[in-house]
Amino acid sequence: MHLQEGAKSGPDCDAFDLWDQTNVKIDDYMNAGTPQPITPPPATTPVAASVTTGRAAASVPPRKAHDGGGRDTRDPAIRDGAEDDAVDLAADWADISQGLKKDLGLQLHTQWIKPIQVGSFCKETGTLDLFLPTEFSANWVGDRFADRLSLAWKIARSEVRQVRISVHPRRRAMPDLRLPGDMAATSSASAGRGPRSAVSGLSRPTATAHGAEMAYGAPSGLDPSLTFAEFVSGTGNVLAVNAAQRMAAIETPQFSPLYLKASTGQGKTHLLHAIGHAYGTARPGARIFYCSAERFMIEFVQAMRSHEMMEFKARLRSFDLLLVDDIQFIIGKSSTQEEFLHTIDALLGAGKRLVVAADRAPQALDGVEQRLLSRLSMGLVADIQPADIDLRRKILEHRLTRFGSHAASGGAVPADVIEFLARTINRNVRELVGGLNKLIAYAQLTGQPVSLALAEEQLTDILSANRRRITIDEIQRAVCQFYRVDRTEMASKRRARAVVRPRQVAMYLAKVLTPRSYPEIGRKFGGRDHSTVIHAVRLIEELRTRDAEMDGDVRTLLRQLED
Repeated sequence: MHLQEGAKSGPDCDAFDLWDQTNVKIDDYMNAGTPQPITPPPATTPVAASVTTGRAAASVPPRKAHDGGGRDTRDPAIRDGAEDDAVDLAADWADISQGLKKDLGLQLHTQWIKPIQVGSFCKETGTLDLFLPTEFSANWVGDRFADRLSLAWKIARSEVRQVRISVHPRRRAMPDLRLPGDMAATSSASAGRGPRSAVSGLSRPTATAHGAEMAYGAPSGLDPSLTFAEFVSGTGNVLAVNAAQRMAAIETPQFSPLYLKASTGQGKTHLLHAIGHAYGTARPGARIFYCSAERFMIEFVQAMRSHEMMEFKARLRSFDLLLVDDIQFIIGKSSTQEEFLHTIDALLGAGKRLVVAADRAPQALDGVEQRLLSRLSMGLVADIQPADIDLRRKILEHRLTRFGSHAASGGAVPADVIEFLARTINRNVRELVGGLNKLIAYAQLTGQPVSLALAEEQLTDILSANRRRITIDEIQRAVCQFYRVDRTEMASKRRARAVVRPRQVAMYLAKVLTPRSYPEIGRKFGGRDHSTVIHAVRLIEELRTRDAEMDGDVRTLLRQLED
């Protein structure tokens, strides 16, 4: 093994420089196929002033004394003894590291054990210092491997009585995760303007060239329109709304993490953004991070590839509030699950807040580890139920206030249109609001007034997607229950008026609510001819125009079947 060029030698080589060289030898020793004995260099051998690029230099043994000319004034025997001790420590650590590599496996060893640098050994107290590059890694290794490392060193060197794990004193401090909002505050303050809070500059996470930087800045990270003031609550989401508001309050929440469960388009993402805005307002200096599960995985993979996992972990755990959307996409990926599990433990252990959202309950997540499942379930699981018709009406009326009293150039949106949208677009709130936006935009751009006919014409795709697949059997059951006739009468040959009229209404509804053809409908009604079905449909259509009672009966049945 050759030492680095341009290094110091002879009297200018102090114990600190020798220790740096020893660590270089440790790496070579660990990476070698067969461990080779490390021979201490002679006093005249050039010694590297620092370790290879990216590894921090360490100041372990005390600095040697120098005279004014730079010569080492210590006794040569003492100098040689210090060098021998450093080499002996390096050899012992190489053996211990190889043993841990076999016990822990390559991945754990590479990530946590290999970065350890052997520091000074105090013979008086029997204390050996082990250094790691970051506070997070030092804490992690100390919590999990301190006993094992202590035992291994005591076996290797009987004089070692205590192993002390800490951050390297000369390690370059990890740069603080600066929020772009903070930087904007600095620049604005220097220009004589008032400081800007970190929350006011939240933005989507952006990756650095190395892909491990996660930060918020710019106002586009959290949607400014997705606040608690814009969220319409009802009986189906009252628990989730109250829990979200409690999580965003200054007071410490009674539950954490908060798990929001809702199907697509029911408002879970809206609540995540609202929590971020409210918490940022309550705590202007708070660090808030919102990301999707996909973004979390991308950052995780990039950190692994760029060998910046410890920086990724430390920065992720530095946030006061972590908001993760669509957590179901993390499921099935063991390494990401493991990291997310450790993130949950670190955040909750530090008293920080975590909110996750998914389209299913924790117990329904396929491929999730039991440990992660227990963490997700340990707080509060708040379910957001699909919006009922009353809540859908409230949402539409609330949205109309954003367009002013006259939503379209032709005047206000009629009440029958609002009722029509609330009844027919029932899959999710996102489609409901999208349908209203499309209708108003079309009316404004074309100058046409908003009407029921315009809604049926322009929202065909949304309406067809939301229309529930109603069967003829359901229609027959509903009609028989409404008119109080026996179900067998739908297929019977009886022609009494009390039986014929309900049968005709059922045929009419079957044509309106199902895609079945006239012959198919006729077969469901006792094998009747398609001409009989056509006659029934036309008759009911005519009766609805001149018989208010018949029209009321049909409307009632339509509401029952569509709801």
